Amino acid sequence: MGEEHGHGKVKLVLGVLSADPGIMQKMLGEMSAQYGEIDYRSADIAFHYTGYYDDEMGDGITRIFIAYKALIEPDELVEIKKFTNRLELRYAVDGKRKVNFDPGYLVLGKFLLATTKDQQHRIYIRDGIYEEVTLYYRDKEWRYFEWTYPDYRSDEYRAVFQEIRQIYKKQLSGTAKDLLQR
Repeated sequence: MGEEHGHGKVKLVLGVLSADPGIMQKMLGEMSAQYGEIDYRSADIAFHYTGYYDDEMGDGITRIFIAYKALIEPDELVEIKKFTNRLELRYAVDGKRKVNFDPGYLVLGKFLLATTKDQQHRIYIRDGIYEEVTLYYRDKEWRYFEWTYPDYRSDEYRAVFQEIRQIYKKQLSGTAKDLLQR
């Protein structure tokens, strides 16, 4: 029989899509007020992987990735996804979103995304929220699955996750040192 044990804290990562830098900044401010200090912000990455968001957001869509300094419990991702969904709706104009949030979390061996859309590879968590393992880490690099969205497969995104993983690894190292000193 396996022994039950808790999961360690995880790194909250937020992917943000928008063609409106002003709205993006305003929403990031609201996210920081809710989830604390940002310890990583990627450069703006041109979003050219699909036209899915063009009708809602217009031309010139970019994505940024944000990671937060405070680590979270894995089950907090459900409430975070619900919060980002409410933000998307609050700032929609004529029913069209001006921003899209992809909240997820990173651990040393994988990156998960939260979603409201069920598919064969997604696990229902609660309150209409599912999670999927989007990327996994092996042999010193991020790898993807057949279901991984094309943008998350890109070298550019995976390089971002490599940087965030290094920050998280240092945080875990610091936590271990703190525990040993007690």
